[in-house]
Amino acid sequence: MPEYKAPLRDIKFVTEEVLDFHGHYAKLPGAEEATPDMVSAILEEGAKFAERVLSPLNRVGDEQGCTFKDGVVTTPEGFKEAYQQYVEGGWPSLSHPAEVGGQGLPDSLGMMVTEMIATSNWSWGMYPGLSHGAMNTIELHGTDEQKQTYLTKLVSGEWTGTMCLTEPHCGTDLGMLKTKAEPQADGSYAITGTKIFISAGEHDMAGNIVHIVLARLPDAPAGTKGISLFIVPKFNADENGEIGTRNTLSCGSIEHKMGIHGNATCVMNFDGAKGYLIGEPNRGLNCMFVFMNTARLGTALQGLAHAEWGLQNSVAYAKDRLQMRALSGAKSPEKAADAIIVHPDVRRMLLTQKAFAEGGRAFIHYCSMLVDITKKGSVEEKAEADELMSLLTPIAKAFLTETGFEAANQGLQVFGGHGYIAEWGMEQNVRDCRIATIYEGTTGIQALDLLGRKVLMTQGATLRRFTKIIHKFCKENKGDKRLKSYISVLDKLNSEWGDVTLKIGMKAMRNKEEVGAASVDYLMFSGYVVLAYFWARMAVTAQTKLDQGTDEEGFYKAKLQTATFYYERLLPRTKAHVDAMLSGADNLLAMDEENFLFLNA
Repeated sequence: MPEYKAPLRDIKFVTEEVLDFHGHYAKLPGAEEATPDMVSAILEEGAKFAERVLSPLNRVGDEQGCTFKDGVVTTPEGFKEAYQQYVEGGWPSLSHPAEVGGQGLPDSLGMMVTEMIATSNWSWGMYPGLSHGAMNTIELHGTDEQKQTYLTKLVSGEWTGTMCLTEPHCGTDLGMLKTKAEPQADGSYAITGTKIFISAGEHDMAGNIVHIVLARLPDAPAGTKGISLFIVPKFNADENGEIGTRNTLSCGSIEHKMGIHGNATCVMNFDGAKGYLIGEPNRGLNCMFVFMNTARLGTALQGLAHAEWGLQNSVAYAKDRLQMRALSGAKSPEKAADAIIVHPDVRRMLLTQKAFAEGGRAFIHYCSMLVDITKKGSVEEKAEADELMSLLTPIAKAFLTETGFEAANQGLQVFGGHGYIAEWGMEQNVRDCRIATIYEGTTGIQALDLLGRKVLMTQGATLRRFTKIIHKFCKENKGDKRLKSYISVLDKLNSEWGDVTLKIGMKAMRNKEEVGAASVDYLMFSGYVVLAYFWARMAVTAQTKLDQGTDEEGFYKAKLQTATFYYERLLPRTKAHVDAMLSGADNLLAMDEENFLFLNA
């Protein structure tokens, strides 16, 4: 039966040995309490909560789903009790400032705990996960009064939060939204409109839900320049900041979905609901990007989560399932057949999952380090980290969810026909994973953001910020002949990244459609190069440990072997992406719309 074990050894390899989090914390202002012993203790407790409390509820959530009756959403059995344990354990407050009730620990430490929660039970993890985006938005843009009233309750976990963007007629194109915000005499606003696809918009796990809502003021200009941001609570706060009267908003229904059944995806109706402006009028989208970037990095984590979960369960199955004999001769002659893990194609599927899961882990936690720096670094450090994050966030979100979905499918495939049967959990993993490439901006939207806004609009300056890091790494390690198979390939691809960018930029000067035509292949190419950088870093670390002598020889050799697999089996995909992105827009746009489908003979 499916189960989850927190990969603490690999998390520590990435964060301590490859990325040197301990050195990072020693230099990070306000991170004094994040000592090695403290970090280890938090990870051990987080692992216990994920394994013992959340993992057993993963299948329960899928089978029971959420129920909806008369505007009330009831979460699956055990979800509410697990959330109370989560709050009692102090987990919501881990990475938030002490002045609002937080523990003041680094965001990157919170991300390690979030990885374990997300992998053990993604549907459950979405309830507190969305609260962090609401917290970050209010922390950066809220007034002192808003922080005292709402942020403190969100940090404690007493209340949860959501983001309310999408409307029935507009998804990605937020410039079309119609929700209205009418000024009131008391300084509040009456919010009226309907939002759809609101994850955790209504539930029974916390006493109050704080909705972060995009809406238009009466005199707002058209398009995205006329959007403002509001706090709209389910229950209004009384004079003491506690739960008061019910606000005039309601859940109209919940969606019947392909996956993530344990999380309520709601239609939310705001009927003149009392709301409070966050930030400046008509600058709501700028404020919301704080929430969106938090959500995008969290969604990138979903790709890693489903790859890791699939890997753990398919490896266990492949070691146990007997089918056929190895072509080179029986490996277990005393048994009726060999375990399927001996077969090369099964190895291909397992190693694909392993390469994407473990490479994605390094990518995610590197980004979480950058988040720390954007909050607590010097002015110069913040500027560099911000620029790196602007480049890497769309790559992480889109690439890791695309490869995470591929890995989840490979996990199911290892099981053969049993993978298609519900009791093994592999088909749930695929269904739950599928949404990740869609929400918080589809792969296509992330690709346009990357190529159009982050790269071409900066004349490649943002890209060069990261390619210089790769170039420096290659230069430092090119002398080790044992690492040549990684370093030389990475160095060449790093140069090609700049070359193809220039070629697309030149084509786009003649035809702007070339950007949209090339963007997804460009993003995937970028993702494979980024992951190649992290696999090369992990290979350097593993080789160093082996040179020094270690009693974990198998662990470090496996790192080198997985790096080799990634470079020789997966990285060649970049060649196809280059050919596709440079093939031009004509093969996409030449066909008349009427000719896409012929149904009559």
